[in-house]
Amino acid sequence: MKNSECPITKLSTIVLAIDNSKHSEAALSEAFGLAKSCSAHLYALSVVEANEEFVSLAPEAVEKMGEAVKKLLDSVSDRAKKEKIQCSVISHTGDDPAQFIVEEAKKLNANMIIMGKHGTRKSLTKFVMGSVTAKVLSHAPCNVLVIVN
Repeated sequence: MKNSECPITKLSTIVLAIDNSKHSEAALSEAFGLAKSCSAHLYALSVVEANEEFVSLAPEAVEKMGEAVKKLLDSVSDRAKKEKIQCSVISHTGDDPAQFIVEEAKKLNANMIIMGKHGTRKSLTKFVMGSVTAKVLSHAPCNVLVIVN
């Protein structure tokens, strides 16, 4: 896919949902390849899943997870600049990552959402993905590319 022409469906806006999982790294590579070949704008987003109760009980933990997300998104932004890909990053803290991904895709009028099959999971909190993928597939306003490797 990295050396191919833009696919039949013209992609102008791609939403990439990522966390720190190996599936996300593969999704990032695919998203960069598609964005480059189609001259599409890439929106990389990551969600710290934390409900209001968890935020109030463990603000330090949520802050630490937020810092990890910022570091991840900063590295994506830096790589995009090096590869001359138009990229914006979005971070969010909330209790429903799938809903946020779908809402952002609608708001951005995305042509495609790219995400990994599985993401990282923590005991009380989860970064984007895992079972989130099924919910995104069910509610997405556009095509979804799920990376399994």
